[in-house]
Parts: sequence; C-alpha cells; structure tokens
Amino acid sequence: MSDEQKAAIINARCATALIRAMGMQSENQQRDHQGCAMAYTEADFIKVIEEEGTHWNAIATFLQG
Repeated sequence: MSDEQKAAIINARCATALIRAMGMQSENQQRDHQGCAMAYTEADFIKVIEEEGTHWNAIATFLQG
C-alpha cells in the first residue's frame, strides 16, 4: 500500500470518528437545552477514538504494517 493510500485511510478514519463525535456532542447539547441528563460521557467519546482506530498506537501500528 502506498503512502498516499495509507494517508487516505487514516483521513477517512479520522473523518468518521469526528462525524460520530459531532453527533454525540449535538445530542448532548440538545439534552442540555431540554434540561435532561447527557447521553454521552467522556468515556463514550474515548470509545469512538478506540473503535475507529484513530489513537496514536493504532495509527502507528497501521503505518508500520
């Protein structure tokens, strides 16, 4: 796999994680305005990073392999 292909895959993973996190943040904001409890906690946002493989170790492993 070329460096450009690897970069494209990493960018796609990051975009997916960002879109998911933005949706979660939006839901939390909506609930806040309604006076309800938050739907997502910090742990949920960290889980997105892990699931999408956008943390440092996942990226480093991907680039080495």
